[in-house]
Amino acid sequence: ALLSSLIAIGNQSQAAIIAPTEILAQQHYNDLTSLLGPISVNAALLTGSTPKKDRKVIFDELLSGNLHLIIGTHALLEDTVVFNDLGIAIIDEQHRFGVAQRSKLWKKADVPPHILVMTATPIPRTLAMSHYGDLDVSVIDELPPGRKPILTQHRTDSARLKVFQFMKSEIVKGRQVYVVYPLIQESEKLDYKDLMDGYESIQREFPPPHYQISIVHGGMNAEAKAFEMARFEKGETQIMVATTVIEVGVNVPNASVMVIESAERFGLSQLHQLRGRVGRGAEKSYCILMSGSKISDDARTRLESMVRTQNGFELSEIDLQLRGPGDLMGTQQSGTLQLKVSDLAKDADILYRAREAAEWILRQDPELALNEHQGIRATLNRLLRGNLLWSYIS
Repeated sequence: ALLSSLIAIGNQSQAAIIAPTEILAQQHYNDLTSLLGPISVNAALLTGSTPKKDRKVIFDELLSGNLHLIIGTHALLEDTVVFNDLGIAIIDEQHRFGVAQRSKLWKKADVPPHILVMTATPIPRTLAMSHYGDLDVSVIDELPPGRKPILTQHRTDSARLKVFQFMKSEIVKGRQVYVVYPLIQESEKLDYKDLMDGYESIQREFPPPHYQISIVHGGMNAEAKAFEMARFEKGETQIMVATTVIEVGVNVPNASVMVIESAERFGLSQLHQLRGRVGRGAEKSYCILMSGSKISDDARTRLESMVRTQNGFELSEIDLQLRGPGDLMGTQQSGTLQLKVSDLAKDADILYRAREAAEWILRQDPELALNEHQGIRATLNRLLRGNLLWSYIS
């Protein structure tokens, strides 16, 4: 991402990097400015917490072109953010942004900027676009140096006491543990484990002063969340009880266990992202997927897939088969694709041959102006339904 940004900046353009949370955006800003070192690149951070007076300076610098690199959150999508010449837009944790949100960055330049999207788990729509050839893919399939594979297991509620014992054995070794819930409060409609009840049961099983517990969820204000996260990061607490707010932007190398309650409630992307919170140090790490004994076939497929592989791209292929690719000409990111005969996942070889044929035609006739291509042009216009913009947004 940094090298791509520097190429754009070296060609007198600007670069933007957007992340879904302030914590992650701040991490990126700190890391990238440290890497830039003596290189004369003017960079800034823009989030919802940026003071008004600082925002004005950033907006003026962006418009004048004096600001080369901006890193931020959804704040970058606001209409008040105007670039002098945006050359590349980089979207981190792409699965956390909707198609319409991603399009706002794309439209912040008279000439559409280059787009780089980064994610451990591509959403079905994006993966489908890569199949169609509208998106070039680079896959990083190696662990960073010193990292070990994460052992993933599926356990039912009947094994809960054994799971608690395992958590205690890891804490005795000096490790830390995450316990994640899908809900903050109990729901009358959904039979899932909730954080508040879970927090109470964890407190009973792991009482003070032997154990210290952090709690983090979306109902807390930013200051309270940051305080609890900092306690866990410093090692002042051994257990963090949380919702999916910790899905991205949390880096605690000493945490070795991720327990996900009601794991059948989560999609493959979320499960894989949550698993990625552990395994960041040199020690062996574990992900335990808890569920009831009776779950749907699709849920069982998701959990079995998580146990079988840590490859995010492979999990995305499975997600594509389970959920469908969505609307490539619209904003729906998953769902049924209206193909009458073929199957996007099973007929990939036919799709690749069709893509090669399409590329050959476009090399000869980019505007589809020749008589022999009018049938293709008419069909394309009918399929686009006037929504050409969305077909560009990966």
